[in-house]
Amino acid sequence: MSAAVSSRYEALRELSGQIHDRLGDELWRHGFASDQITLLPPPLANYGLDRDSFTGAPALVGRWLDSQGRRRGSLVFHADGSFFVEQDILQPHPRRPGWFVEAITAWGRELTIQTELRLLPMPE
Repeated sequence: MSAAVSSRYEALRELSGQIHDRLGDELWRHGFASDQITLLPPPLANYGLDRDSFTGAPALVGRWLDSQGRRRGSLVFHADGSFFVEQDILQPHPRRPGWFVEAITAWGRELTIQTELRLLPMPE
């Protein structure tokens, strides 16, 4: 990790931990047991700086990969303080028969954190 990436991540370490906690709270609120799903923690992502296509400012982007190198989720922290995080879940919804949770997302700006499950109908 370059010095610029490392410095930017360190500045966002606390926020990324709070986002991770909120994602866990959202899963629990929907009925998932704590041992049913393991959320990948922010320090395990691979980070780099990408140019924001809208503002041109550098954004810190982290990607979680599984052992085969497939994407499991991502974190994007924009220079203006906004962020978007998503992580694959791919589990049946514990309280909504016929639905499964594709992913969980978080977005917001600074300490305002919103979370949501992305639901899809169960394949037949």
